[in-house]
Amino acid sequence: MANSYTIGVSDTRPWGTWVVVDAGPGFAVKRITVAPGGVLSLQRHRYRAECWTIVAGVAEVTLGSETFAAMAGEVVEIGLGQVHRIANHGAEPVVFIEVQMGATLDEGDIERLEDQYGRT
Repeated sequence: MANSYTIGVSDTRPWGTWVVVDAGPGFAVKRITVAPGGVLSLQRHRYRAECWTIVAGVAEVTLGSETFAAMAGEVVEIGLGQVHRIANHGAEPVVFIEVQMGATLDEGDIERLEDQYGRT
């Protein structure tokens, strides 16, 4: 299993920030903060599935062809290869915990289908 994530690694993106809070063979856990007005790219992953737990704010989640609101305490499961996105249209940050599971875990496993920041 290939996992490029290590605890404490972080990054700033146009939409907010993420930090790795745990990692091991076949999994990585990130705390992700989406700033007000921030929108992650519409994306999918070839090698990993994800599970998001919303812990603060109200997120707009796109999962496949469906879009819905998710609030603190709600969980979103994203299957391998499933198209997904999260957006924050509110005034407060959206914070969620992302658990990645797969044989290969790496930032290079992002296929961006749409991106308001020109990263496709």
